[in-house]
Amino acid sequence: MTELNDTIHRVTQRVIEKSRPRRQAYLDLIAREADNRPDRASVSCSNLAHAYAGTPEDQAALVAAKGPNIGIVTSYNDMLSAHQPYGRYPERLKIYAREVGATAQVAGATPAMCDGVTQGQEGMELSLFSRDTIALSTAVALSHAMYDGVALLGICDKIVPGLLMGALRFGHLPCVFVPSGPMPSGIANKEKQKTRQLYAEGKVGRDELLASEMGSYHSPGTCTFYGTANSNQMMMEMMGLHVPGSAFIQPGTKLRQALDRAAMHRTAAMHQDGEDYRPLGKCVDEKAIVNAAIGLLATGGSTNHAIHIPAMARAAGISFDWTDLSELSSAVPLITQVYPNGSGDVNHFHDAGGMGYVIGALLDAGLCHRDILTVSDSDLSKYAQEPGLAEDDTLVWRDVGESGDDTMLRPASNPFKPDGGMRLLEGNLGRACFKSSAVERDRWTVEAPCRVFQTQHDVAEAFKAGELDRDVVVVVRFQGPRANGMPELHKLTPPLGVLQDRGYKVALVTDGRMSGASGKVPAAIHVTPEALAHDGASGPLAKLQDGDIVRVCAATGTLSTTADLDAREAAPDPAPDMGMGRELFASFRLLADGAEQGASPMLAGAGL
Repeated sequence: MTELNDTIHRVTQRVIEKSRPRRQAYLDLIAREADNRPDRASVSCSNLAHAYAGTPEDQAALVAAKGPNIGIVTSYNDMLSAHQPYGRYPERLKIYAREVGATAQVAGATPAMCDGVTQGQEGMELSLFSRDTIALSTAVALSHAMYDGVALLGICDKIVPGLLMGALRFGHLPCVFVPSGPMPSGIANKEKQKTRQLYAEGKVGRDELLASEMGSYHSPGTCTFYGTANSNQMMMEMMGLHVPGSAFIQPGTKLRQALDRAAMHRTAAMHQDGEDYRPLGKCVDEKAIVNAAIGLLATGGSTNHAIHIPAMARAAGISFDWTDLSELSSAVPLITQVYPNGSGDVNHFHDAGGMGYVIGALLDAGLCHRDILTVSDSDLSKYAQEPGLAEDDTLVWRDVGESGDDTMLRPASNPFKPDGGMRLLEGNLGRACFKSSAVERDRWTVEAPCRVFQTQHDVAEAFKAGELDRDVVVVVRFQGPRANGMPELHKLTPPLGVLQDRGYKVALVTDGRMSGASGKVPAAIHVTPEALAHDGASGPLAKLQDGDIVRVCAATGTLSTTADLDAREAAPDPAPDMGMGRELFASFRLLADGAEQGASPMLAGAGL
């Protein structure tokens, strides 16, 4: 067995040491919760009657308390394609629970918004805080204390982190994530990207653009590019929170159904009174969090997880920051290229070996932790295999073998790039993330006069007017969590990509977010401290002016300006916008902490 890489060992030990007081407090909490869980035999009959009234098929089993009762927390809606298949899941999952002497009830539902629908729209300003709303909704669902285990139904961007953050506060319960899988592949991703840029240049019309987009996003299932949603699925595999190999099996297939059945059977097997108790709070430990970060780096996953991983870690009493992420990146090679970093999508990735290959390659090279407590009946080793069906349709796991496509998957000894491509930038403009795995190396350094904007729409207007046809660092500020909820700035990618293709040196600097779907244009994102004043002090971005020389360099980890910021007054904070429900999230904005801490109002407000 290969020894663990020295850098990964060192970072893991540092995370363990700095987390020790909070982690111990967390473990004490879930131990106390486990000890204090209600014995339903002693709970008021009126309470139980309320809980059992809606489940006539299972009332007798619930009254007899013959087996564990599993709570289902669902994020179903049929606007979000990835979650549309969940509509029929509860009735199926209840049947699977009965097969092993358990019962199941829908404990509650969470919101599930789609960044693909809200990108460039006002609703995107609710997106990041929907994660914390989902966590709170999960807590409300589980507060009835009727459950011995939890099935978590969620896939997309803020939904999986939110479900995990909420469920971790009930970490004495075993929990399994149950994905529904990606939609079949549509038009080639490069074709879609080309049409977007042609539209940005005015060379094709809206009809052509809509036809292209609908050729890509065309049916129930997760979008097939490797953005935040599919990065979520990767991380659940790396942390051992799925039935092994569940991430990228398409909806409506026999294999998908078999994996869903196995998820309920495992949830039932792990309850506190059984012989294989695996509480979520013990599964999600420091090694599991480091594994999630390693998977992100090895696969070129979404930059959104530079925010979500610290937040998920905090919910389990663990401290993880961008220094940890950047240092891990120096040791973890990029062994995967999936669109937008490559040409194939997640279906092609899965067919080439998928997560089984990735985990096997990392384990063979000593680049991730094998000895974690998973929701399977083994350590992480089983996640290096791929699921399939035997002749009698029973679920089996098989060795993956060699990569089926070395343009998409490679061993750690022959990576696409020697590091994980998530770099920390620092300087007199703050700290930021730079996804170097998506950017050609000759574009890692841009030093140019900046142009300062306060919205992505202003950038689009300046582009259309020809005002950005030069070497330029585009600064979009007042986009942080306290300013407006830290929306993703998807609309910036096509115009900045066009400028870059015209031969200009172009970079983006922002305290907002860009997702794993952005790619190609060098970007210092999630800049912290954000521009909006906090405790009387504005962030450095608030003092930049048009024409200031800004340097963005992934090679040296630099984010700086030659301007004398100390001699300047900051630009005034913008007034918060109203409408689209944004005013309802004013308290969230007020409480939110910095991006590097997870940008969470919920965790900050709870003192976690």
